[in-house]
Amino acid sequence: MTLPMVVPAQDLPARVRIHEVGARDGLQNEKSVVATEVKAEFVHRLAAAGLTTIEATSFVHPKWVPQLADAEALFPMLGDLDGVALPVLVPNERGLDRALALGVNRIAVFASATESFAKANLNRTVDESLAMFEPVVARAKADRAHVRGYLSMCFGDPWEGAVPVHQVVRVSKALVDMGCDELSLGDTIGVATPAHVQALLAELNEEGVPTSAIGVHFHDTYGQALSNTLAALQHGVSTVDASAGGLGGCPYAKSATGNLATEDLVWMLQGLGIDTGVDLGQLTATSVWMAGQLGRPSPSRTVRALSHQES
Repeated sequence: MTLPMVVPAQDLPARVRIHEVGARDGLQNEKSVVATEVKAEFVHRLAAAGLTTIEATSFVHPKWVPQLADAEALFPMLGDLDGVALPVLVPNERGLDRALALGVNRIAVFASATESFAKANLNRTVDESLAMFEPVVARAKADRAHVRGYLSMCFGDPWEGAVPVHQVVRVSKALVDMGCDELSLGDTIGVATPAHVQALLAELNEEGVPTSAIGVHFHDTYGQALSNTLAALQHGVSTVDASAGGLGGCPYAKSATGNLATEDLVWMLQGLGIDTGVDLGQLTATSVWMAGQLGRPSPSRTVRALSHQES
């Protein structure tokens, strides 16, 4: 592969850590249950492609996300992945108990910047959900676990419309102040644009949240995920969430379409001369394989282009 041609841009990170969410966020919306063995192989293939942070599963109640009901069976199947971080999502202390019992050392909590989504996703107000997370984060930190705070609806909400930047900053600060090591800013319905991204990042910095603690999580509903990612990179962000093959959406926000495809992200980063440690060919083959397991083609443009060249 001689393309894309590498043309570095000034003032961008030398390396980007991709937080791969395909095995959790990507699969959680699938209507037909994916076999545990297939999920385990998916994670192993992602790791073999060079991804070093792969979100493995969620310890949510099976009633709410049946696809991830096999968390206890899946996680031990990944124990041979040395050097790969395997964070899991936990919604509450019960979920944390289940995760810690398996030796999980990286957890994530999932908050909302808006009241409507907090009600739809957590059946709580924003402040009630933050209160629920406080003991989860405290106990995880006491157990020396790394904690990520997801924040959804950072740029727009299907019920409330535009979300004021100061509102997002308030909840972001609350997550950081309770002990989250990392914050992932979610454009859950894909409505962000580049200047909006940079305005939010600038205000977070002004309120004491360092860029080094921030990751971005863009959906591609309006085709803006890569341009928004570039805007975040220009601000200094070096952690980007993506999903192999562009899998995933959000079960509680019907206007949310797929995540930014990891292959599309890697193609852009390679062209910019930014190191990811990812083998794009191997990653593409993994997404083609997973698309076969799901019985439909990958929505990733890069997967389609590269797999077509090889066929």
